[in-house]
Formats: sequence, C-alpha cells, structure tokens
Amino acid sequence: MIILITGASLTGKTLLAQRMLEEYRIPYASIDHLKMGLIRSRKTDLTPKDDKVLTVYLWPIVREMIKTAIENRQNLIVEGCYIPFDWRKDFDEQYLQSIRFVCLAMTDSFIDAHTDDIKNHASDIETRLYDVDFTSEYLKEDNHYYINGFAQYGEPVMLIDTDYEDTIKSILGRYNL
Repeated sequence: MIILITGASLTGKTLLAQRMLEEYRIPYASIDHLKMGLIRSRKTDLTPKDDKVLTVYLWPIVREMIKTAIENRQNLIVEGCYIPFDWRKDFDEQYLQSIRFVCLAMTDSFIDAHTDDIKNHASDIETRLYDVDFTSEYLKEDNHYYINGFAQYGEPVMLIDTDYEDTIKSILGRYNL
C-alpha cells in the first residue's frame, strides 16, 4: 500500500507521516528531502521557493518511485506538497487500487484561532532552514489553494477545523495495517 500525504504548508504532513511510521512501521519518503537533495547537489537551479515549478519537476520522479514500490509489493508513505491536483491521471487502475490519498488543510477559523500555535509547531519534525511567512493571510491563501485545487478533481480534503490531534487520530484510525 502507498499512502500519499499532501496539503498546505504547516498542516503537519511530516508529523502525520512520522506517526504512521511509528504506528504501522511503514517507511516514509519525504518529497522535501528529494527536493533539497537535488537543490543542494546542484542538479537543478530551482530553489525551495519555486513551489509550482518544483511540482512539475519532482512529480515524475515521485510517480515512478510509487509505481516501483507497488510493483515490488512494498508499503510506503510519500509525503509532501509537490503532488499535483490531477495525480490520479498518471496511474492505471492496477496502481490506484494500492494508493490511499490524504490531503490536509486548515479552515480559516482554525488558522485565526491557532496562528501562534501553527508557528510554534512549524519545526516539530524537521527544522526549517529558510524563512516562512507565518501570517494568517498567507496560511489561509495556501490552504485555500489546496482545498480548491484538489476539490476541482474530486479529491477529499481532511479539514483541520477545531482540534488538530483529533484530526490526526481520525486519519490514523482509518488504516488497519
């Protein structure tokens, strides 16, 4: 089984992947690690701020990693924001049967009530080495981008609305591995 975790910045994608690793003992691949490896090795001129271009650049690699894992009957969690809204078009039904999709996004009311908490937890799993714009306006815009983009393709979005931990626990409870 492949579990794809995507969503807006600072929604806890990496934290969810880490908890799934601990709970189900399924390894995870961070698309951010792939991105930074390519950037630091100078295999690309892109920067961490080139989000939309990075999706086009990284997705073909990630897509083929997913296919390889499925073909080898390996479980893998793939997390990161560089998953295109129309990702399903890149897989035949035989692959899609092995893929579970999770998109995390926060509601405006959650962002308004928890902007400081979001900022304080930004580096819980991985240290952010570059400046991140933590304004509530930025967070709302980024979350709307994912909510609307995936909704356009009929993808479910798990909205973090009142309690972050309850949302994460409900996702973890979906998988009986």
